[in-house]
Amino acid sequence: MGQIQQQIHTKLEQALSPQWLAIENESDQHSGPAGRESHFKVTLVSPLFAGLLPVKRHQKVYSLLSEELAGSVHALALHLYTPEEWEKLGAQRPDSPSCLGGGR
Repeated sequence: MGQIQQQIHTKLEQALSPQWLAIENESDQHSGPAGRESHFKVTLVSPLFAGLLPVKRHQKVYSLLSEELAGSVHALALHLYTPEEWEKLGAQRPDSPSCLGGGR
């Protein structure tokens, strides 16, 4: 786990007390040098999302990760669920679409 990925994990873990948290570095699926930390997919299940519309959940995470988003993180795919929603999905997060690249 890279430094940025670890920072994201720590901040989300501390602030949202997730029942499930997966942070995937998808940077190598996009153009650029190997080993970078610019594209992440976050799947997070927390009872703290109960009663919040999806946009409010996203805003909460964006606020927590404002430092990373102002720096090297270029893209952040968020899949944010309550425990009940996660159970209805069969504890499966959606796959990310293939990147076509900036100029393709």
